[in-house]
Amino acid sequence: MSTIAITGAGTGLGAALAKQYASKNNTIYLLGRTEERLLVVKREIEEQGGTAEVVLCDVTDPTSAENALSTMPALDVLINNAGLGIFGPVQELTPTDITQMLNTNVKGTIYMTQSALPHLKKSGGRILNIISTAGLRGKVNESVYCASKFAQRGFTESLQKELADTPVSVTAVYMGGMNTPFWDGSEHVSNPSKLKDPATVAEIIFNQDDGREEIEI
Repeated sequence: MSTIAITGAGTGLGAALAKQYASKNNTIYLLGRTEERLLVVKREIEEQGGTAEVVLCDVTDPTSAENALSTMPALDVLINNAGLGIFGPVQELTPTDITQMLNTNVKGTIYMTQSALPHLKKSGGRILNIISTAGLRGKVNESVYCASKFAQRGFTESLQKELADTPVSVTAVYMGGMNTPFWDGSEHVSNPSKLKDPATVAEIIFNQDDGREEIEI
């Protein structure tokens, strides 16, 4: 049994990953900013006989990230799942749009990793960075989102080299769009219901989570 922290665990893929890992007798720490959503996931996990705890955390704040990790007696796996996408022609993106995406997708991953590494080095644990295929190739009306995901990819690949002589493994996860609340309020995808189900993606990630450097779905 492992202790697993998942950011952005209140909805979408984060919630699906939490349920998938919890179903295999792992203890799950649900991290996010919205307590109500996290409590719903916690209840659903416990109704299935699993174990989960809610930890409020803003990944864009290094102090919040550090405090969240300090509440855990041990940590075996960190899943950096929290992400934000704002889409449209680059000239229509506001400074706030740009800052929010870079802070969440890039800085959030870095801050959480910095806070988790001392624990993971002790446990010989793993980091999974949920990047998406936006970190592999550019896409129309996703310029800054892709830029943030390319940065996340670069951070992940560099971290793999940096930690090569430690017991910590780092995995980059690349998957396409899913039918999740990620698209709420956006017209970028006309029919999200045609996209992959997050529960299916979560199961694939779980089944391939063996310390490999890359998972592509």
